[in-house]
Order: sequence, then C-alpha cells, then structure tokens
Amino acid sequence: MQINPRTFLARQLSPARIFIFSFAVVILIGAILLWLPFSAGRNPISFVDALFTSASAVCVTGLTVLDIGRDLTFGGQIVTLFLFQVGGLGIITFSVVLFGLMGRSISFRGREIVQSTFLHTPRRDFIVIVKWVLLSTFIIEGMGTFFLFVRFSQDFSPGHAFYQALYHAVSAFNNCGYSLFSNSLVTYQSDVIVNLTVAGLIILGGIGFIVQYEVIARWRGLQKKLSIHAKIVLITTATLIIAGALFFYLFEMNHILYSASAKTQILTSFFQSVVPRTAAFSTVEIGQLTNATILVMMILMFIGASPGSTGGGIKTTSFALLMLMIWNRFKGSEDVNVFNRTIPREILTRTIAIIFASAFSICLITSVLLFTGGVGNLQPTQSRHFFVEYLFETISAFGTVGLSMGITAKMDDIQKLAIILMMFAGRVGPLTLAFSWYSSRRSITYAEESVMVG
Repeated sequence: MQINPRTFLARQLSPARIFIFSFAVVILIGAILLWLPFSAGRNPISFVDALFTSASAVCVTGLTVLDIGRDLTFGGQIVTLFLFQVGGLGIITFSVVLFGLMGRSISFRGREIVQSTFLHTPRRDFIVIVKWVLLSTFIIEGMGTFFLFVRFSQDFSPGHAFYQALYHAVSAFNNCGYSLFSNSLVTYQSDVIVNLTVAGLIILGGIGFIVQYEVIARWRGLQKKLSIHAKIVLITTATLIIAGALFFYLFEMNHILYSASAKTQILTSFFQSVVPRTAAFSTVEIGQLTNATILVMMILMFIGASPGSTGGGIKTTSFALLMLMIWNRFKGSEDVNVFNRTIPREILTRTIAIIFASAFSICLITSVLLFTGGVGNLQPTQSRHFFVEYLFETISAFGTVGLSMGITAKMDDIQKLAIILMMFAGRVGPLTLAFSWYSSRRSITYAEESVMVG
C-alpha cells in the first residue's frame, strides 16, 4: 500500500503539533541569527547561550545569560525585539491575518489554532478578533513607546531615547521583560512615568486579547455584558495585584523599603506585584528580598497571566477555578457556580490536570538543576540556598516571567537546556506539549470501581 507523503504529514501535524512546531522553528532560527557575528559583535557567544536567549525571547520569558544592552550589537538586539514580538502573538496569528488581508482562505487548522490561543469559545467574528489582536498590539505598544520616549528623552538623545522606549514598550506588552539596561529598571525605581507605563503595558498584555476586546465592546455599547471568562480574569488580576502589593510592602517595609520615600514604597510595591506574574522587569535586586517575599513571588509566578495573553503560568482562570472548586466542596456542592452560571466539569478536570502537570514539571526540572549543579559536593548547610534559587528560577521559567535571583548566568549547559525546556513548556502549556505526542485514539471506558481519597 503506497502512502501519500502529503496525506501522511497532514494526519501527523495536528493543530497542537503545528502550534508547538512553529515556536520551535522560530526559536531555532533566532538562535542561529544570534549566534552569527553580526549579533554578538567582538565577543562571540556559544550556541547554547544563543539558543537560551532565543528561547527566552520567543517564549517571552526574559531570563537571560547575557547582558542584552552590552553583549549584543544593535542587530542582535533587533533580532530579540522581533523574536519576542512574534513569540508574544504567535507566528500563526501573523499568517492568518496576512492571508485574510490578501483575500485568501484560512485553513481549518489555522483557524482552530488561533481560536484556541485567543478565544474561550468559537466566534463568528473570528477574523475581526484576530485583526483586533494585531491592531490593539500596535496601538498599545505605540502609546507605551510615546510615554517612555517622553521620559527617556530627558536622559538620552532623541534617537536613542526612541529606540530605548520602543524596545522596552514592546518587551513589556509582550510580557518578555528584556531590558537594554544592565540593572533592568532599578535606576527608575522612583519614576512615576516609567513605573506606571511599563506596569500598564504588562497588565494589558497579560489579561488576554479577548478580554481587551470585550471590555472595549462593552464600553462602546456593542456588547451587552462581559463573559464569565472576562469577569474572572479581571477580578482575579485585580485581586492578585492588590494582594501582591500589600504583601510586598508588609514583608519589605523594614528591609529593602526601609529608607525609601512613601512614593517609592508605593511604586515599588505595586510594580513588583505586577511583574512576578508575567514579565522580568524589576526595580529592586531580587536576590536581596526576604524569604517571605520570595515565596509570594513564586506563588504569583506560578499563577502567571491570563489565557489568550502573551504570558505563561497556570493562568489566572485556573487559579480562580481551583479556589472556587475548593470553596464549593466546603459547601458540599458538586458543581462550581459563579455569576449564576455552572462551569462545565470538563473544564474543571482540565484545570486540575494543568495545575498538577505544571507542578510536576517544576519539580522535575528543579531536580535536574540540583542534580547537575554540583550541589552534592558541598555541605548541606552550604548548599541550602541553591534549592531556593533553582526553584525560583524554574518557576520563573515556567511562568515565562524571567525574574532571577542571579543564578542564570552561572548555570552550565545542561542546566541551561533544562531551563529552555521549561520555558518552552511554560509558553505552549505542559498539557499541550504532552498531548501533541499522542495520535487521536478512541478512549475505552471500563466498569467503575471506587478508590479511597483524601
């Protein structure tokens, strides 16, 4: 029996595999470009470091083993700018919009991939939503560039200030966190314009494009009410930001914020509550924070951004549904009811699977970092800090956050490859990565039998 290669390939390339493959190809192309002399300049970088930088940019993580502003040339910096812009929106999104503008039909798989990426339910105005994604991206990034340019023009020449503003605005909206400054945004810790602009870009990029669309449509009177998804995202995001800022202030008021002014304390607490869930910008030295603050940051990084956004993590909706499941169980209810609606059990099962698959992935990669980091050659009391640093690094990679306690550049090649895998899994989703390896098969249902739990 002769097999048609095109038919065989079409059957093997499921939407999940196409989605993953597109990210992998962009990462590889980016690594090659960053590895070339025009990107690295006089000090060549290893291919592993180029691969790490490319993966971090495409997965909009922000972890880096390089000083982007110093170790990369202007050409290399532009490559990273392109990578986290494409990584934030997805190469499939650009393809769909391009085909739509050209009047060409969009394949069912392309439509399915983009809908699963940005929409919680299929919509008839699919193309309108996708065009909105690109339009809103460039409008928001343009506004962010303008405000940052106004501030940076006080410190740099107009041309340099515009470049700095553009790079940081695109990086912030795509929740990447790459900065051209060696100390991230520590220099602007007390600056209102920089803090609010960058935080605003991160929040808008992290709530998801469909939520942006629904809020604008509701405001313009084109939509009667927000969906349950949008309500959960907005309420959970606001709650996490407020709670995170409050805990940061309480845990650091007698430490890193002790001698700061009231304005700086408020700005720093707010900013450092926003960035742990999505982006790697920082206005403080992460390694100098208290243990309690580090724990809060790890929780926020694990939760991450919202579905259909440019960020990673288990997502705000998964966290909210988990809390609602626990609350409803305490009340003796089998269902999860919210805003006079019942959440489908299939969604709840998927939520639990995502959370536990994510936790297992973090444990696995943290173990790899510990086993390959030479920690066993030290006394337990001397190496105890490595556990916290590696765990923080792994959760940061999974949540595509990019914050680090300063250990990223000290890792060996095996550890870097492990973090690359974690960043990739965090961006595409651990379940999507796992399901992509299995062909569609019929599920078999057997007789039920009870098992004791709890």
